[in-house]
Amino acid sequence: MTLVGTWLSAAKDLDKLERELLIAHILGITRTQLLIREDQELTETQIRSLETSAALLRRGMPFAYVIGSQEFWSMEFKVTPDVLIPRPETELLVELACAQAPTDADVLDLGTGSGAIAISIADERPDLNLTATDKSKAALAIAEFNNIRHNTKVRFLHSDWFSDLKGTTYDIIVCNPPYIADRDPHLSELAWEPTAALVSGDGLDDIRKIVAQARKHLLPQGKVFIEHGYDQAKQVQFLLQTAGFQSVQSHADLAGILRVTSAQRIDS
Repeated sequence: MTLVGTWLSAAKDLDKLERELLIAHILGITRTQLLIREDQELTETQIRSLETSAALLRRGMPFAYVIGSQEFWSMEFKVTPDVLIPRPETELLVELACAQAPTDADVLDLGTGSGAIAISIADERPDLNLTATDKSKAALAIAEFNNIRHNTKVRFLHSDWFSDLKGTTYDIIVCNPPYIADRDPHLSELAWEPTAALVSGDGLDDIRKIVAQARKHLLPQGKVFIEHGYDQAKQVQFLLQTAGFQSVQSHADLAGILRVTSAQRIDS
């Protein structure tokens, strides 16, 4: 017989928060409810699930992949190693797009991954018309699942950035592209996540491609919002200014880091 409390004590090599969240997830209860469930007996099925999940955590798999979900914008999203785990700092893209999109605007989310950005915008602003793209069909399948799960109306397309969007224009373009340099020493900490969604040459290769094409896919007065690395704001500003964009500015996340740079198409 294995009790909840017994298992928690035996798994002390795991991070305390993660082991508590893990067992709460498998039991289908909240972490707070664990306080009154420590004498509950675990079933054989629950024990097998716990041991399998604990083994993955010990191998270094991120907790979100182990349980198959991640919270973003107060919503739960299915995630697998086919998509990046949504980060809190990326919520800034949602905040900016929702605040600045005109009523009934057409919004494009490039490289949608799990669909977290597009779905969060659609949930917050149901008046907007959302289109989201990704070059990974596996990622699009997950995004479609999340779209159905949250009953949002996002149109998903298979496209490598703008490659299959010829002739389309939007009021708002948002993007969280790969922006880590291929020799960045921190990549080892992200080994479980899809390299193609993280790495971009010197860190700016994909941003250069997006900036070079974004203008022709924006309506007059349209805006683009690009997430980037903690030290890339000045470089992204320069790329946007050189491409003929106006009103270029960078926006800080909750940690005070310039995380998103925006610009507007203003034709003379």
